[in-house]
Amino acid sequence: MTTTNILVTPAPDCPASGATPPPVKARPTRANIEYDLLTAAPYTLDHKGFSHAVHSAMAAAAGKPAQSFEAFHARGQPCMRASPLTKRYGWAAHYDADGRLALVAPGTPAYTALAGDPTLPQAAAMRSKRA
Repeated sequence: MTTTNILVTPAPDCPASGATPPPVKARPTRANIEYDLLTAAPYTLDHKGFSHAVHSAMAAAAGKPAQSFEAFHARGQPCMRASPLTKRYGWAAHYDADGRLALVAPGTPAYTALAGDPTLPQAAAMRSKRA
């Protein structure tokens, strides 16, 4: 899947009825870190920058050293279709033409405009369970 100019819609089997922030826990989860990064600065990070920032924050939370950017991206990294935000918490993700990423809540005017754009490809987040 390309990570430019695409709308990732919530998973078909998403248990959330709408976009909800992930619950805060004692140790930050991947969903918490992704949510915090994307709500603090939408359309700032591209896929590689975002995935490495999440990796670095997860490593810091676990008290482990993070891999360098190059070492981390030597292997492919999953896109927002595999994110708990789109699979479990009901968020959509939009990659703009430059590949920068933002969260979009379904039902908002921004989501309606993006979802209604016939030139914008859409892909649903991955299901949590087999069909």
